[in-house]
Amino acid sequence: MTKILVLYYSSYGHIEQMAQAVADGARESGADVVIKRVPEIVPPDVAGAYGFKLDQAAPIAVPDELADYDGIVFGVPTRFGGMAAQMRNFLDQTGGLWHSGALIGKVASMFTSSATQHGGQEATILTSIPTFLHHGMIIVGLPYSNTDLTLLDEVSGGTPYGASTISGSDNKRQPSERELGLARAQGRYVAQVASRQRQGDDAHAPQAE
Repeated sequence: MTKILVLYYSSYGHIEQMAQAVADGARESGADVVIKRVPEIVPPDVAGAYGFKLDQAAPIAVPDELADYDGIVFGVPTRFGGMAAQMRNFLDQTGGLWHSGALIGKVASMFTSSATQHGGQEATILTSIPTFLHHGMIIVGLPYSNTDLTLLDEVSGGTPYGASTISGSDNKRQPSERELGLARAQGRYVAQVASRQRQGDDAHAPQAE
């Protein structure tokens, strides 16, 4: 069975909700899905003062386990148009995986959030892609076959690079049904691509005589 990891960081719970939707979509495609998060690196007193959601159910991941999955969907909020430091810190610890080539050929995809409608969602995903390419991963986005990407009747996240949500400057806006639907679609698509990739790898594996 294709194994998918949804690995995320979420300060206020928006990315946490999107991660659940991505996982639901991947499971709909028959994948074995695990949701984990990266460690918080903000001091507890500061995180508490800013109202961070610290009681998240997902267990903490360790870098070496990324090699155990066929595909990894990264959920990362934008910080000034780039990846949040918590995920950057985690990925900076994957040098051993890079050295051994452990992630080559695995599927990578990403979803994100921002406070405002034009707050750097696409920039965050696009500037993260080089990290995945350095690991030799196969990049998967969110195709325009998901027609909700083209609708203009409401304020909504969603890009061809990956699903996204908008939190509002006070972080009170929650992911909409449309945004969660795009996240589920991304999960389904990642699982399908990872399954095909896994089957291709198995077909080319050395056969015992």
